[in-house]
Amino acid sequence: MKIIKLTTYIVPPRWLFVKVETDEGISGWGEPIVEGRALTVEAAVHELSDYLIGKDPFLIEDHWNVMYRGGFYRGGAVHMSAIAGIDQALWDIKGKALNVPVHQLLGGQCRDRIKVYSWIGGDRPSDVARNAKEMVERGFTALKLNGAEELQIVDSYAKIDAIVETIGTVRDAVGPHVGIGADFHGRVHRPMAKVLAKALDPFRLMFIEEPVLSENYEALKEIANHTSTPIALGERLYSRWDFKNILSGGYVDIIQPDLSHAGGITECRKIASMAEAYDIALAPHCPLGPIALAACLQIDAVSYNAFIQEQSLNIHYNQDNDILDYITNREVFDYKDGFVAIPQGPGLGVDVDEAYVIERAKTGHRWRNPVWRHEDGSLAEW
Repeated sequence: MKIIKLTTYIVPPRWLFVKVETDEGISGWGEPIVEGRALTVEAAVHELSDYLIGKDPFLIEDHWNVMYRGGFYRGGAVHMSAIAGIDQALWDIKGKALNVPVHQLLGGQCRDRIKVYSWIGGDRPSDVARNAKEMVERGFTALKLNGAEELQIVDSYAKIDAIVETIGTVRDAVGPHVGIGADFHGRVHRPMAKVLAKALDPFRLMFIEEPVLSENYEALKEIANHTSTPIALGERLYSRWDFKNILSGGYVDIIQPDLSHAGGITECRKIASMAEAYDIALAPHCPLGPIALAACLQIDAVSYNAFIQEQSLNIHYNQDNDILDYITNREVFDYKDGFVAIPQGPGLGVDVDEAYVIERAKTGHRWRNPVWRHEDGSLAEW
C-alpha cells in the first residue's frame, strides 16, 4: 500500500480536515488546525506531503520522526498541528485496513467509556447559571466556563469579586457535586492569578485551567501554594519536550494536550505516558471537530490516567456547523449519563460525510479570535 494523495478542506466553523488516500482505495481522515491559522497549517500539510507521497502508510512512527526531525527547524503550533492531522489520518488508514479500532492497535482499551464535559457561556452570572442548569438537565455531570475576562497584570479586586460571583452563582445553580472547570485562558498574570485561585477555593472546582500562560510555568509553584484546587494546562504545548518541565516541576495536576496540535495520536500517547509516571491526570483538549474528538477517544481508551474528555457539541464557537454535521454515524457521539462510549468502528471510528465536507469547503472560513484591549488601550490576552 502506498500514499498517493493528500487533500485539505477548510470548513466552517473554524476547522481544517485532511484526507490521505492510498493506492488500495483506503483513505484516512485527520484534523490539523490552529484556530485562526487554518491557511498557514494547510500550507504546512502540503509541504509535508512532498515526503509522504509514495510511502507505506503503515510506517507511522518512522513518518512521524521524519516529519518532525527531518527539518532543521521543528516544533511549534503550526508544524506540530500539521503533523497531528496527518498522523491521525495514518492511524485511521491502518485501523481501516486491519478492520480494528485504533485503540486496539495501541494495546486495547482499558475503559469502556469516559466522562465528557460541556462548555457553558453567558454574559451575566444569571445567564451562565441558567445555561449550566440546562446542561445538567441534559445529562452532563461536568461543565467548563471562562473563569475570567481580561485582567491587567495587577488589577482591581472588583474584577476578582465579579469572577467569584459568577462561579458562585453557577455552583449554587448546579449543586455541590457537578464538576466545574474554570478556564482562565491565560488571561491572568501571576500577581492576580494567586489571588483569584485562592478566592475560588471554596467552590471546590474540578480544576482551574491555564491560571497563567504555559510559558510562565515558573509562576505555578506560587499559585499552587495558594490553592487546593487542581491546576490544569497544556493546550498550548505541542510536544513531549514542551511538557517535560511542566511535568517535572510537579505543580500541575492535569495535562490537556490537544491531539490536533500536539503531534497527533503518536505524540500524545507518549505525553500521556509521561504524565502517568508523575501521577498526573490526562484530560485532552478538544473544542474542535469530530475527527479530533474521535482521535482523543482513542487515547482516552488506552490511557490509565485519562479521566475526562472535552467536546464541542453546541459550543459557542460552533456557528453555522457543529461536530455531528460532518459525519454519517452520528450515534458514535451519543452521550449518556455524562459519558461517551469508546468508538468501536475501524480506524478512528467516524464515517466522514465527504460530500458534505466538499460542499462546506466551498464556503470555508477565515475565523479569527477577538482582539481585546484594556481600559488604558494596551493589548489584553484573549
